[in-house]
Amino acid sequence: MERIRAYFDAAAVHIDYWRRRNRYYRQDQARYLEYLVGPGKKILEIGSGNGDLLNRLEPSHGTGIDVSPEMVRLATRKYPHLTFRTGDESDLDQFAHETFDVIILSDLVGYLDDIHGCLQRVRRLCAPHTRLVISYYNFLWQPILRLGEKLRLKMPTPEQSWLSLDDLANVIELADFQLIKTERRLLFPVYVPLLSAMLNRIGSLPVINKACLNHYVVARPVAQPAAHDLSVSVVIPCRNERGNIAEAVARIPSFAKDLEIIFVDGHSSDGTPEEIRRIIDAHPGRDIKLLTQSGQGKGDAVRLGFDNARGDVLIILDADLTVSPEDLPKFYDAIARGRAELLNGCRLIYPMEDQAMRTLNLLGNKFFALAFSWLLGQRLKDTLCGTKALLRDDYRMLAANREFFGDFDPFGDFDLLFGASKLNLKIAEIPVRYHNRTYGETKIHRFRHGWLLLRMVLYAYRRLKSV
Repeated sequence: MERIRAYFDAAAVHIDYWRRRNRYYRQDQARYLEYLVGPGKKILEIGSGNGDLLNRLEPSHGTGIDVSPEMVRLATRKYPHLTFRTGDESDLDQFAHETFDVIILSDLVGYLDDIHGCLQRVRRLCAPHTRLVISYYNFLWQPILRLGEKLRLKMPTPEQSWLSLDDLANVIELADFQLIKTERRLLFPVYVPLLSAMLNRIGSLPVINKACLNHYVVARPVAQPAAHDLSVSVVIPCRNERGNIAEAVARIPSFAKDLEIIFVDGHSSDGTPEEIRRIIDAHPGRDIKLLTQSGQGKGDAVRLGFDNARGDVLIILDADLTVSPEDLPKFYDAIARGRAELLNGCRLIYPMEDQAMRTLNLLGNKFFALAFSWLLGQRLKDTLCGTKALLRDDYRMLAANREFFGDFDPFGDFDLLFGASKLNLKIAEIPVRYHNRTYGETKIHRFRHGWLLLRMVLYAYRRLKSV
């Protein structure tokens, strides 16, 4: 570590020169971290250098620690409103009584003497909501970067370790963190008008992105189990589902001490609201409510139900009962145990009943699953399953940030998936069995809704990949 300290002390004199030479790379890194982190957070940056990145993120309280006293002096002079301290990864105990919203290791892990030990110390500074953000170079670029240093196109750096994504994911898991998502960026890190933008857009595509220079990892501390006495609100959007109402109520297990069932009717013409009122009267011991949409579509129904729900855990159940109400305790248990922050049902594991999902629908589902796994940086096998669960507090944060993607999702599924990704929530899937509908007609139109989903993929690409 003394070698690293001496090197960066000497480099501090010329740091502004090299930052200008590598401006395109630094700007892309800062822009993406701005998207990941968002303003107004309490941030700790380990390896803060001259403080440019920490300042760019506009923290409510920003602290940087760096091994180089010269870098710390430079950063303190440039940004007196931020706090900078001298130290390495073994000096994190000075923050023993603090926790942070975000902890950043930017281009640092390769210089650490003990990556695992550093992450273990970082873990002690984490609250349940803390997000760990790590950026590091793709090991495939090692010879190119060395050549760039010799040609004075890149700031020279000491010898470092080179990790693959699998290497880093393994160390993160051993330090009691859970990987949330990964991203690869910057296929062409030098600015050439038009060419750089074109190549970097191509570089964001699947497979090609494995050659990108910069890799990003977002992780969270492994959550401690929550109390299993959380209250639950089950929101059931329904339109012309009269024949399924009584069965839905009868089949929802009493899996929580405080269970609320909210039907949201979407202008039914078959007597669905009347049937819901009859069921409410027939079950005075159960907390069942009826809301009526002023808008249109399932997405509007979900938002209305969630906005009026009082449960700690919010769960969506489709009124067609193609996903069994008996599966809902699995979603509750995963949330209560802290295994994930957004639970998504997956219908593509178990065999389906005949006609439950037509071939064209199945193919479309697989396509959109691949597309959204790439867009969100988290694996998804079934993006179109309507059964989802999350904590009400997380939903409120998601709703507060909804303007980032806009309010145009008629289904509600992608509103939750996009929002969870923007907030760096951990998404996980629970296998469920998919059954035939026994009453009513499907509300999905394959070609019209398929085209709408494709437009949403393109829109999400602009918002998520073109940051």
